[in-house]
Formats: sequence, structure tokens, C-alpha cells
Amino acid sequence: MIVIFGGAYQGKLDYAKEKFNICNDDVFTCADNQTAIDTTARVIYGLENFTFACVKAGLEARDELAALRGQLEDKIIICADISQGIVPLDADQRAWREMNGRCMLWLGREADRVIRVFCGLGQDIRQEG
Repeated sequence: MIVIFGGAYQGKLDYAKEKFNICNDDVFTCADNQTAIDTTARVIYGLENFTFACVKAGLEARDELAALRGQLEDKIIICADISQGIVPLDADQRAWREMNGRCMLWLGREADRVIRVFCGLGQDIRQEG
């Protein structure tokens, strides 16, 4: 599994497309009202939307991902880092931020490679091999 993360609008998907020869048909984009992930896609994009959907549904996103662990081994997972900035006043927004952090911690431990993208440039944070 490869995890790519970074701030909003930092070029995470474009980076993945260029570095890993990804086309649009390879990408499943998570919606913030959908707790299901299409694990047949090569790339899972916008994981932060999945975590928000889980907050709204009362599910723990990390547990949902752990149940899919075997199906995620050969995937590229792209997630926005929403942990920076001012802590939201809204309870759901705070819960989302915390849940997304728990998912990123789990994914970081499980992934073979973790890449941070900033200004379109990738930096390997973790690479096993």
C-alpha cells in the first residue's frame, strides 16, 4: 500500500498520476456521504471525505479500513491532511479531524510507502523495501 497525503490543493492526485502512471479510470473518489470504498480501483482518492461520511454515520473509519486491509494492499490511498490550522468549533468537524488523524496513523503504520506532497513535490516519509 502507498499512502499519499498533503494539504488541500497541493497536487496529490497529479503527483500520483505522474509518478505511478495513473489514468482517471484508475481512480475512485470518495464522497462525503458515502461510507463504501470501491476497492477494485487502483487509487482511492479523497479519503478525508470517507472519514467525514463515517463521522456522520457513527462509524469508526479506521475500523472500516482495517476490515478492508487485505483489499488495500496494492492500492494507492490519497488523503488530505486536515490536522493543521484552527480547531473547528463544530463538534462534527472536530470529530472528523480526530477520526481522519486516527486513520492516517493506522495507514502510516500499515503502508509500505508514505509520501507527503507539498507544492506538487513528493517527499518520502516512509519506504520499506
